Amino acid sequence: MKISVRNLEPTKVKLTITVDPEEFNPFLDEARKEIAKQVTVPGFRKGHVPGKIIDQRIGFAAVAGEAVNNGVPELYSQALEEKGIRPMAQPEIDVQEVPASAKDETKLKFTATVERRPEIELPELEGMTIDVAKPEVTDEDVAARLETLRQRFGTLVGVDRPAAKGDFANIDLTAEIDGETVDSQEGVSYELGSATMLDGMDEALEGLSAGEETSFEGTLEAGDHEGEKALIKVKVNSVKAEELPELDDDFAQDASEFDTLDELKADIRKSLEQDSAARQATEARDAFLTKLAEGLEIPVPKGVKADAAAEHLKGMTPDPETATKEQKDEAEAAAEKELKDQILLDTLAEKMDVKVSQADVFNFLASIAQQYGMDPNAFISAIVRNNQLGSAVAEVGRSKGLLAGMRAVSFTCEGEALDLSAFLGEEESDEDESVAAASAAAAVADEIASADEAVEDAE
Repeated sequence: MKISVRNLEPTKVKLTITVDPEEFNPFLDEARKEIAKQVTVPGFRKGHVPGKIIDQRIGFAAVAGEAVNNGVPELYSQALEEKGIRPMAQPEIDVQEVPASAKDETKLKFTATVERRPEIELPELEGMTIDVAKPEVTDEDVAARLETLRQRFGTLVGVDRPAAKGDFANIDLTAEIDGETVDSQEGVSYELGSATMLDGMDEALEGLSAGEETSFEGTLEAGDHEGEKALIKVKVNSVKAEELPELDDDFAQDASEFDTLDELKADIRKSLEQDSAARQATEARDAFLTKLAEGLEIPVPKGVKADAAAEHLKGMTPDPETATKEQKDEAEAAAEKELKDQILLDTLAEKMDVKVSQADVFNFLASIAQQYGMDPNAFISAIVRNNQLGSAVAEVGRSKGLLAGMRAVSFTCEGEALDLSAFLGEEESDEDESVAAASAAAAVADEIASADEAVEDAE
């Protein structure tokens, strides 16, 4: 197989692949076998029709078409592997030449244009030292956490005065468009100042007492008339203020297992210190990635970036077609950062010679399923059916590459060595337990497929 590569852009290449007959013939033979299973030829059992007869009865063009459909993806993958090209999108395939008969010496020739991962040179990790700021837990942090706990034990008490920020109003709502009621709700509890309902609600309610009414113009945020302007009529049924318990030993006993407020504060400080250690590990990760990217130009494939920006935009507005320039710019910036991080992490994983095990993939997908309250086996099966297993393997590889990279450098805090082993884990030593990412994906897919077959047989 002859492969020529033409760089169209820093992140886009065009491969021209010419396949020798001895490489293409196995695909032709396989195509003839598949066609033989589907056709009936007098004098031959189905599936046992000789290849020459298939060429004569069905036509070599049909055989070649089937062979091209099945062979080109595999030959394209071989070409990528041989040339060390890492695609970031699906290729545009153009089949240019195909043999017209079994005796035709014309070679299969096709081109593949694809956006690729750019090649970047990461700095050497050996000897690299990264300083991370020391996290501090202040008395103000403890007081803020204590206040949050105190609010959980607060009670609402009716007040005979106008509503103010922080009060809870029980209200009835009616939304009208052109004099017609399009939505209404009764007995809704709303905290003034929370800004959790319609824009303008806080301003409309502040200063109203129980029994009073008002109206304002607002934009509906849900329902059949989402996004439309409406006249919002509000009636206040009652106003309640939050009454908080005193911060004393009695409160500590009610809110925790401790007998005194001082003991509760000490426990809160300990918890905050643990949280701060986790934040420091996150800061160390960010500092490490920043150090890796220092001075690097990381070009991003235009098409991949456009698709990623479109996905971000869908999450920002219900109608991307009406998105503002600010929203589009924000979506584009988020997509670019996301892709640059992926490129950086993929390159790091390759540099660290990361291997992804079958157990790694299962654990990763099972943890996601657990987060969403889904059955892990059903979730993993869905991932396989939707051809998303490769993406999962890539994510696992990035995560393992990041951990391996961070274990290879030194972190300090105020000049002292910083131990992050509790967050980075131990380096894997048993390489026999790991397989290449593609093999891991195949293993997971095969195991799930076998499990599905077993279930079907049992039924």
